[in-house]
Amino acid sequence: MAIPEKLQENNPFSSSPAFGTPLHPIRDPAQRPPPPPAFKPQIATILPIILPPPTLRPLAFRIFTKKHNYTLTSSALQALASFVGRHCGSGWREEGTGEKVLEEVAKIWKAENGPVIVEDGDRLKTILNTLQGCMSGGKITNVKSGANLSRHSSFAFGNDSAVDLSDVNRRPELDRSGSSFGMSGLNVDSPAPEEHEELGKDPRSWLKVVSAFEQPRFTYDVDKKHFLALSSKPSMFPAPTHKTAIFKERYNIIHQRLLRNPAFQAPSLSAAQPVLSKRKKNSAVERQFYKITPIANLLGRGGTSHLILGMLVIAPTGTLAVTDLSGSITLDLQHALSMQDGEPYFCPGMIVLVDGVYEEDWAGAGSGGLGNTGGVGGTIGGRFVGFEIGGPPVEKRDLALGINLKAEDLGGGFGWTDFLGQGSERAVGSRMKRLEERMIGPDSETIEESRRKMVVISDVNLDQPTTLSALRKVLEEYSALDQPPMTFVLMGDFSSKAAMAGAGVGSIEYKEMFNELAAVLADFPALLRKSTWIFVPGDNDPWASSFSAGASTLLPREAVPDIFTSRIKRAFANAKSEGGPLKKDEVDGEAIWTSNPTRLSLFGPAHEMILCRDDISGRFRRNAVIIGQAARQAEEQEQIPTASVAGEDIVMSGALPSTESVLPEDSQMTELPDSPMHDAVPPEPFSVTEAKRLILSLLPQSTLSPFPLTVRPTHWDFTTSALSLYPLPHALVLADSEAPPFTLTFEGCHVMNPGRLVEGGGRRKKVQWIEYDAWIKRGIVKETYMG
Repeated sequence: MAIPEKLQENNPFSSSPAFGTPLHPIRDPAQRPPPPPAFKPQIATILPIILPPPTLRPLAFRIFTKKHNYTLTSSALQALASFVGRHCGSGWREEGTGEKVLEEVAKIWKAENGPVIVEDGDRLKTILNTLQGCMSGGKITNVKSGANLSRHSSFAFGNDSAVDLSDVNRRPELDRSGSSFGMSGLNVDSPAPEEHEELGKDPRSWLKVVSAFEQPRFTYDVDKKHFLALSSKPSMFPAPTHKTAIFKERYNIIHQRLLRNPAFQAPSLSAAQPVLSKRKKNSAVERQFYKITPIANLLGRGGTSHLILGMLVIAPTGTLAVTDLSGSITLDLQHALSMQDGEPYFCPGMIVLVDGVYEEDWAGAGSGGLGNTGGVGGTIGGRFVGFEIGGPPVEKRDLALGINLKAEDLGGGFGWTDFLGQGSERAVGSRMKRLEERMIGPDSETIEESRRKMVVISDVNLDQPTTLSALRKVLEEYSALDQPPMTFVLMGDFSSKAAMAGAGVGSIEYKEMFNELAAVLADFPALLRKSTWIFVPGDNDPWASSFSAGASTLLPREAVPDIFTSRIKRAFANAKSEGGPLKKDEVDGEAIWTSNPTRLSLFGPAHEMILCRDDISGRFRRNAVIIGQAARQAEEQEQIPTASVAGEDIVMSGALPSTESVLPEDSQMTELPDSPMHDAVPPEPFSVTEAKRLILSLLPQSTLSPFPLTVRPTHWDFTTSALSLYPLPHALVLADSEAPPFTLTFEGCHVMNPGRLVEGGGRRKKVQWIEYDAWIKRGIVKETYMG
């Protein structure tokens, strides 16, 4: 038998010769690769180090402060240094791993709308715990900008004001992914406004009514120069220290905004500086810039001029005084003039600027008694003679939030603070403005012009027989339109007398008033189905009226109780059932009973409106301090004409010169450039003058109640936020029945007063209200007559 060729070549046999299984060649042991190690580490080991915070400070400053405009506290820097040293090791600087960690922390902090001050709190610990699970070999791997954050927790909107994700199916500003106004707690890019189509095209879906008792509470921290959220639960019976904190809070807010005013900035290169006083004459002191002197620093500086910022108070001796956080001093305003041309009111409780001279008490210590040199309550000796007095300059909303600033402007930088719980200006402001322009702008194709209107009606006294007739006349005008207005605001007092206070209006009579109002509203089902109705109470409405008996009630005050409004709610339910289903993009009408004051948020921070029902002009007139008595007497003496020379006529004040003896009969009299006729300016209407006076008195105080608690009592724990006017809203409705109706804009804030719904007596009565355009943020006074 012959031997096969393969065997002759000494080739190895196959593992299965019968089946011809191919055999892998046997490699030379010298060329065989080494076997794998028994243990192969999957994660590079990092040797932790102790990283001192001062070593990390320059890098943290460059990333957090220079790049992201944040400020790190010492505790936060210590936490970051410990994290970087533990997870990045000695190569945190050479390999750049420490910079990437700090950058990622800053991005997640910004996505969560964290405050400007980065502190070592729960928010920072959550971020570091999230990154800890994504660290590998000192580097961040497999992280999608905070995607590992718990989706079951509430996502902060800014300054720890959280939004519950369980409400996502009911609130249109929250989408299914948990994003709030397009910004979620995850660091994911927000959708463009076009992606909100599924939320509806009705702008009422973006209208939110924020009650005074639901508004987030903040306090201004002087050391950190920022607003901090209050986590403590408010109480109707707080500690006595909360009472003094009200006035300290007001002073600190006004002081910090005042120091950013150009008139209080020291000149650098330009010699021309803004002037604080608006008067062109009678200026006490000419200076390039203003500097505030604390009252305690006046001691030992008698006869010198100073500018002080303080609150007008009535001293225990009954004299007028001014006080700040350092002390008090008696105030003399006999020679004082107003810094503003509008002649605002100056009442005790208001914070004012006084420019004058300090006069020391040379009679000896204690000779003046209480309030002079006794030192009671921090009162220093002597008196301060004021020559000019005025309210602190108002700061515009954009300057307070630090947005849209010019090169020479100094902003407050509070754009990341979510004052209403509807999203901060920095986080969602630009997106909401684009959404607002698309939905209610002039080029919007979704709604008509009438749909972006708000109707504001005040002093709806339902116990007056003419009120329901006037209200019916107003509603008939808007029911004739194809598209009704977006919102109807009805403000009290719904009773002209204090309800349930023994004034003839009991609980049964008060309920019957709203039953009659429900009968009138039921005649306009289209307005009930397609508009939002907001009801704001007054001082004569229950339950507060039961204890005040017609006097000023506590602010803020709760809404009208549900027991009186059941018939109106039934009218809305009947209008929905009888009208059938709405279109896809429409939202059902609703009746909202809210507090006084209250705030409206339309498209988040893009539009903020405050509604307040208060006869504040009469309170200003009753409590105003009389200033400038001696100055007016001096002016009157100067205007008395001297004895006339024989043959001369006494020139009457304001009379035009006679031209009969000078001009020939055929000549024509021409107006001289310097004649009184040329300089004559028509006087302003009384309503405009009173409106300017009211606005100049209220807005500089940054609060809706610049009075002592004995004049206008307030809830201590709700005063600083619910009654705050800082930053200024886009629109402010001051429903004052004692002031004429007006609409004026001051420093970007549009102030409106609807006045009384029915004005005048006799058979022909005037009906007046405000029609407000939500797009241009301006309102007009509407009038009609009945009878």
